[in-house]
Amino acid sequence: MSKKCQVTGKVPVSGRRYALRGIAKKKKGIGLKVTGITKRRFLPNLVKKRFWFAEENRFISLRLSTSAMRTIDKVGLSTVIRQVRASGEKV
Repeated sequence: MSKKCQVTGKVPVSGRRYALRGIAKKKKGIGLKVTGITKRRFLPNLVKKRFWFAEENRFISLRLSTSAMRTIDKVGLSTVIRQVRASGEKV
């Protein structure tokens, strides 16, 4: 299963991690120097969650980011499910 939120569409993004050495200039040093750069991934905070969907009288399992759970609390489950199905996702 891919690391993608079914509601918001959040996916992992790539970035870099910097290794620094030296003493900062404001601490009377010569400044910080980058001594190594490595690639890394920023992963979305995904949770597998079951919701009771009263309109269809069944549970629905979704793989969501935690921000999507807050969206469901705000606008309601039926609105979110309607939008997800309109985008072509199977729920």
